[in-house]
Amino acid sequence: MFSGIGGSEILLVLLVVLILFGSKRIPEFARAIGKTTREVRKALNQIRDEVDSAGTIEPPEGDPPKAG
Repeated sequence: MFSGIGGSEILLVLLVVLILFGSKRIPEFARAIGKTTREVRKALNQIRDEVDSAGTIEPPEGDPPKAG
């Protein structure tokens, strides 16, 4: 996921975030990121479920197949 990013780069980014936002706002920021991540995963799972179920829909019994 983080190909090409080493420990020193991550440390530098965390230091910049600490300087910009301060230590009191970082927990709020982390919660917001976590909430957004959960919502995106939930939406992706719903889309995946809809796509999976769309392939398994069968025509109702008794209706003749339409010529097309």
